[in-house]
Amino acid sequence: MIETARLVLRKPLLSDASSLFEFLGDPEAMQFTHTDASLKDCRQRIAVYERRRRRDGYAPWTVILKSTGRAIGWGGLYDDPFDSGWGVELGYYFHPGAWGYGYGSEFVSAALAEADHTLKLAKVGAFARPENRVSRRLLEKAGFELIRFVPEIERFFFERQRPTALTSPTPPIAS
Repeated sequence: MIETARLVLRKPLLSDASSLFEFLGDPEAMQFTHTDASLKDCRQRIAVYERRRRRDGYAPWTVILKSTGRAIGWGGLYDDPFDSGWGVELGYYFHPGAWGYGYGSEFVSAALAEADHTLKLAKVGAFARPENRVSRRLLEKAGFELIRFVPEIERFFFERQRPTALTSPTPPIAS
């Protein structure tokens, strides 16, 4: 579990599926990505990623708003089981009622801290559709660099390298 000033990022439970389906199953909320067609599909998504967590040590979290205890998002670091080969990715999805409050920035910052300090990942990728300006801007502010447009999936691919200060050995302290 990871806590930020306003959020709790925790391992999803199958009992989260109903709350998550409110937005993961909403075509308008998910207009830039895959939408779960049913509550069963949402449960399946959670189960598939939880198997990956056991294998890889990381997978998306349920994002809980501390002030209400309500699930407002789902996302995290993952190696996409549905479209593998891109390496570790960062993805995030929020309930429309949570848009515009900076939760995405807070979430991305916490996820990247986990990538850098706990998992020690050399790089993290992310995708955003060209028309999803908010997500593109969020990624750029978080230090992601636009690498290229991937026409097969109609998305920009972004990548963020682990900060050099975290990958370089600590210089010895002079005595």
